[in-house]
Amino acid sequence: MKIVHATSEFYPYVKTGGLADAVASLTGTLAESGHEVSVFLPGYRAVLEHKDAAQAERKLRLKIEMGDQFLSGDVRVFSPRKNLKIYLVCREEFFDRRNPYGNGERDYEDNADRFIFFCKGVVETLRLADLSADVVHSHDWQGALLPLLLRDAERRHNVTLAVKTVFTIHNIAYQGLFPRSTFARTNLPEDLNNMDGLEYYEQTNLLKGGILFADRVTTVSPQYAREIQTPEFGNGLDGVVQTREHDIIGLLNGVDMAVWNPAVDALLPARYSAANLAGKQLCRVELLKRCGFAVNFKGPIFGMVCRFAEQKGLDHLLANQDFFLTQDCRLVVLGAGEKRLEVELGSLAAKAPHKIVLSAAHDEAMSHLIEAGSDFFLMPSLFEPCGLNQMYSQVYGTIPVVSRVGGLIDTVSDADERPTIGTGLMGEPTAEGLRDALERALRLFADAPRMAAVQRRGMAKDFGWKTAAAGYEQLYRESL
Repeated sequence: MKIVHATSEFYPYVKTGGLADAVASLTGTLAESGHEVSVFLPGYRAVLEHKDAAQAERKLRLKIEMGDQFLSGDVRVFSPRKNLKIYLVCREEFFDRRNPYGNGERDYEDNADRFIFFCKGVVETLRLADLSADVVHSHDWQGALLPLLLRDAERRHNVTLAVKTVFTIHNIAYQGLFPRSTFARTNLPEDLNNMDGLEYYEQTNLLKGGILFADRVTTVSPQYAREIQTPEFGNGLDGVVQTREHDIIGLLNGVDMAVWNPAVDALLPARYSAANLAGKQLCRVELLKRCGFAVNFKGPIFGMVCRFAEQKGLDHLLANQDFFLTQDCRLVVLGAGEKRLEVELGSLAAKAPHKIVLSAAHDEAMSHLIEAGSDFFLMPSLFEPCGLNQMYSQVYGTIPVVSRVGGLIDTVSDADERPTIGTGLMGEPTAEGLRDALERALRLFADAPRMAAVQRRGMAKDFGWKTAAAGYEQLYRESL
């Protein structure tokens, strides 16, 4: 098949969260399976500065209609591996910035224009380069207009650009909400500027475009596909999602075993496997050393790597700070995001620097060390569409302590509730639920044989992308 993906993030070129890992792993696996895969990505500064982009050649000059004006840009392309091409939609005014979506304090004020331009750039490239895709697959609000813009361009130019379109919701909380005047820059027919189209309470909602107008809609776990059709998790779009209930499917993400595999992980000080966990102990020692803790510490280490956002349950972690201050344990938190959470987590770390370390940064190597060197990995999320770190943790023999929501339900089973097959500990998405799970983690850690059995079961699970990608291949074929 000829498959086109459009995404705002793609590892290793630009990453703020799991989207980058998921799309890179999926497309890489599809390419390895022999499909002809093209990935469209904004031409961010970080991407253009990457060594792989040094070989990028200018493919097209673009002139994109944006409301009552035309904006120029260009498309550059390179191929990092067999059967995979990366197309960069470039315009310095929009994408030559340090961060993809905002400055850390707030989103960029022109994000609507940036990603409308990106989606239109994808459509124009498909048309001008005659890529004739079987499937065009876009992701999240940044790519949500693509199915609609593509069909509109086909109507305007009397061409076929794709047989089918697929749209994936990675997180329905991020919808691309902008003033209603934004609609004019789409140049779409005015009859789409209403509640049956992109209008949402006198605003323009870009995510609605993907949900309503793609041929098939996916999300990143079966449980989340059900959850987003309810008021509790639908973020105001549950009714919109319900209109596609027969076209929506939840497909779990997977783990890129070339990147997240303790047996081959080059970012670790030592490699290990379920058959020989000696290297995990060396990773634990290195993590303690890196954090400034005593390397002979014998108690449990709790690790956490996430974007600092309310969704991730960090307020529940803070509500349980007395646990980390009084129990004989260590806590290592890595991430960046909302300044309030960075400040409050920093204050907690300052209370007990000999027990708690915060690293407010994006640090890929440190994230691997935390996964390998910790005993437990915390994910007290309020909601979690899929989650990757709970899967990484099981692969690395680190027991996930998670909330009972979304993809966490689909990938973790509670070792107390299901003692013969459990691979983690689960609690309700509340401060009290987290406290219960933390206390059970201490009891599990004190029972070394049982702890080892839970670790081994987690490491035996198959989270590889070959299994995950097969679901997408089947969806594509059924759609054609």
